[in-house]
Amino acid sequence: MRRAAVLLVLAMLDAHALSAQRRSKPSRPAAPPPSASKKVAPEMTCPAPLGEGLNSKRAFCDVLTNRTPAEGIVIDLPPHVGPVTLTFDLHNRHTYSEEQVRAKRAYARYTASIGALTMDNTLISRAAIQSEFRSAGDLWDRIAGGAGPGGIKAVAPTGLEPISITIPQAENRVSILGEKLTIDRLDASATYSSAGRPIAIISNVMIEYRPAPAAAAKKPAR
Repeated sequence: MRRAAVLLVLAMLDAHALSAQRRSKPSRPAAPPPSASKKVAPEMTCPAPLGEGLNSKRAFCDVLTNRTPAEGIVIDLPPHVGPVTLTFDLHNRHTYSEEQVRAKRAYARYTASIGALTMDNTLISRAAIQSEFRSAGDLWDRIAGGAGPGGIKAVAPTGLEPISITIPQAENRVSILGEKLTIDRLDASATYSSAGRPIAIISNVMIEYRPAPAAAAKKPAR
């Protein structure tokens, strides 16, 4: 009799456990892992291309001082999750003269500042470079496509400052605009900030981002 009562209790417990399993909700599928970050050269609009470097083969772009982001170097950001890291090399801009170098009158110290802005004119970050020029060895590269000897342009990048800027997730475009340039020479100093003036050069523009997940495919209408 006692054994029968024990078996009855066990059977009731098994039935209760089975009923609870049936009532429990199925577990949700695990969230997909975050996409791996990508580092690419972005699509960008350069209003003032300077040309290609003879040694580096880089495309150099003049940074102009202007009033609105649409007039700057506009960089398009692909669909992304989280912030985007924008990197580029910032150079000063020197007009080379062999005669000044020979006469030991070519010295110049350049200090240029630029800004990265959203398309509604909100400043994200500033960047600056300061470098000195004394001789041809201070030029970072020479630019093809000029009227000088060997088809070299007189304008050339000097100095190099690696720049890294974090772009907020909400932005899908960013603009690079010049702010001001100060040049100190042997006989005088001057500061420039008028609209439309080239005050620096950028090259090697890259972005690092996590791609946004692809949109779910729509089911065909019945």
